[in-house]
Amino acid sequence: MAAPEFVPSASIQTKSYVSPPRRDSPWTADRPGEVVGGGQPAGERLGSPGPDQGYALKLVHQFDGKLHLADGEDIHDVESGGVAVAMRRSSIFGRAPVIHDLTIAFTIFGFLDPNPADELVAMRRKLFEGVHIPVHYVESRALVDSVDEATLRKNPGQVESDYKNNWKSSFVSSPAD
Repeated sequence: MAAPEFVPSASIQTKSYVSPPRRDSPWTADRPGEVVGGGQPAGERLGSPGPDQGYALKLVHQFDGKLHLADGEDIHDVESGGVAVAMRRSSIFGRAPVIHDLTIAFTIFGFLDPNPADELVAMRRKLFEGVHIPVHYVESRALVDSVDEATLRKNPGQVESDYKNNWKSSFVSSPAD
């Protein structure tokens, strides 16, 4: 049986994927603000850049009601400081923050321990004071830089073991100075 003339023919070719034309010259970082040469700059107060670091601000709420604060400690300072340490750890591995980054940050400073050492509480009280206030960026950097990078490269079980055996081993020499 013949088809009416207004019905499209089945012999029409459909278009398939075609690669874009090849570029003769390679891409170059020539826009303002591009990081070129030796990679991301490093130095005092430059921080630890990494992808999607703001995700730590969402993850920190997993610790609501689980952190043990001493008298005079502000939950906003503790959360901000923990997030900052977690972001440094995640940037070491070149990835976005995960819950283990925050677990390690809070373990190092004894916030997951209901009975931390008095010396640790005195040290962290000084380090964390006011770090949630944006103008205290220098203090926030000092807090983050007080943690030894080798500790941040460990897994949560190793950090917890180090904390129980000798909590001071997680810090660079004299973090409270």
